Amino acid sequence: MTVVVEFTTHGLPKPQGSKVVRHHGQKQWTTESSRALPEWRRDVKKAGGEAMNGTGVVDVPLVLDLRFYLPRPKGHFGTGRNEGRLKPSAPFFPETLPDLDKLVRAIGDALTGIVWRSDASVVTIRAAKRYADGRSIGVDVRVERALDGDEDWRRA
Repeated sequence: MTVVVEFTTHGLPKPQGSKVVRHHGQKQWTTESSRALPEWRRDVKKAGGEAMNGTGVVDVPLVLDLRFYLPRPKGHFGTGRNEGRLKPSAPFFPETLPDLDKLVRAIGDALTGIVWRSDASVVTIRAAKRYADGRSIGVDVRVERALDGDEDWRRA
């Protein structure tokens, strides 16, 4: 596969929340339930735009590969002389909020008009969330062109 773009966005990944209808008098509009989402999307757009380096959006089938790195809760670490050391009971994977699918949706929306014309062009998604042990929190993004016959599970 040919890499279209690859970049990292630093900061706490935010999930695409639900839409909320707001009212003020006769006016009605829809906003995101997560107030932190717009800033996260701006950061992803900026990093994606810089990585695209003015090449313009692509309009071909794409593979989206995402690795989200989240901070560990303080409760995963020991105290006293064991401060800074992971407890043996600390889980390897972050099985808590935010949901992986909502993190992916936020990236898909953020990169529309930056990397692709429409996120409908994404035909394969590989995504994972991990703890940011030894690295900064954020997301690694890799977008590749999908090739005919790639990962054709129907023929397996």
